[in-house]
Amino acid sequence: MRNSLRTVLSYVRQDQLPPDWDFTSVGDVVSDAQYGMNVPSTYDGETLIVGMKDIKAGRVLFDDLARTTVTDSELETYRLRGGDLLINRTNSLDQVGKVGIVDADRAIVFASYLVRLSVDRSKIEPEFLNLWLNSGLAQRTIKRIATPAIGQANLNPTEFQKYCLLPLPPIAEQKRIVEFLRIWDQAIGNTEILLAAKKKRLSWLRMNLLTGKRRLPGHKADWSTLRLREILTEHGLKSSGAEEVFSVSVHKGLINQIDHLGRSYAAQATSHYNRVMPGDIVYTKSPTGDFPLGIIKQARIDRSVIVSPLYGVFTPVNPYIGALLDAFFESQVNTKNYLAPLVQKGAKNTIAITNKRFLDGRLRIPTDETEQAALAGIVSAARIEISVLQRQIEALVRQKRGLVQRLLIGKWRVRPRGNGVDKSTQRAAQQVVA
Repeated sequence: MRNSLRTVLSYVRQDQLPPDWDFTSVGDVVSDAQYGMNVPSTYDGETLIVGMKDIKAGRVLFDDLARTTVTDSELETYRLRGGDLLINRTNSLDQVGKVGIVDADRAIVFASYLVRLSVDRSKIEPEFLNLWLNSGLAQRTIKRIATPAIGQANLNPTEFQKYCLLPLPPIAEQKRIVEFLRIWDQAIGNTEILLAAKKKRLSWLRMNLLTGKRRLPGHKADWSTLRLREILTEHGLKSSGAEEVFSVSVHKGLINQIDHLGRSYAAQATSHYNRVMPGDIVYTKSPTGDFPLGIIKQARIDRSVIVSPLYGVFTPVNPYIGALLDAFFESQVNTKNYLAPLVQKGAKNTIAITNKRFLDGRLRIPTDETEQAALAGIVSAARIEISVLQRQIEALVRQKRGLVQRLLIGKWRVRPRGNGVDKSTQRAAQQVVA
């Protein structure tokens, strides 16, 4: 039974691996598996505790942990050590099997729905096992081993260790693979730091330049407090029947509904849908994440599209005003402060506001069009920098994923230190992103 099940659950075969690699189960390289602590979180607890939410992208994060109360002996038993792997054993099927590695020894414990895996370091590098368990091949295996239940799934640690298989290169090659892939982690991390700085700068621009607290050199014209109706017009255009149906996303703005949601939720007849022209301002009258009163976005697209008739669609007096409003309302604080006096919320959390009422609110706006254009240009440049960095991160992540898939099954090899990777691997790695 064991051999047949191992064969069914494996996405890699022994004969596909290099001749000096082994093919074994997770249980053969794990020296101990330990359930976490079943203790409640407490506001004034003295000990930090890791939960499932703290496992992200293969790492255990420690910047937003809950607290609990434990005895000294419990802390000693459950404290985390560098190289520990934590795997989520109970949750929804998409969350079961999430794995993260602990970076260093810490006086921190872990919750009961997590299992700590301690590895036999004579057989396997902890980071190599972490890379494997986070790979698409291993995750598909884990999902098949997990037992579905009502509203969740459960992963039996014994079954997981027995039937989740892995290719196992010699220790020296494991270390080379880990070191090689760490280059991508460093590049991703450095780019994420730069991205965070650029986003912080854009936030500063939004709160200072776009409110008139700071002025651009050479611009002295007064700012005026205007109602939105003085700078926005509801054009009332409807679908012509040729436009795509779009939705509005907090992070992506206007986006094709199928691309965003995976399917179309539009009515069969869309003749009453509102047409959105490039540069228009769109207000979605529904609670969305951190925007409980709806979101306001500019259509940064190159063609007309249509949106639900529940959305408000407005044309700005010029493209600069549209760009400034879009940047201003990216802030959840700005959006809430503007909408709160205008919106009435129903008993079922529905938002009651007419398009006319939406335009009644006031904002402080630069009146000189040259200043509007200068501010819009600064915001646009900041957004382009952020977009470039986001694409770089996506490319690096995609490249690393492709490398992992090939390096962890020996399809590509990493030579000993000083020799780099073999030429076929080097050529192929350069093509992963493309």
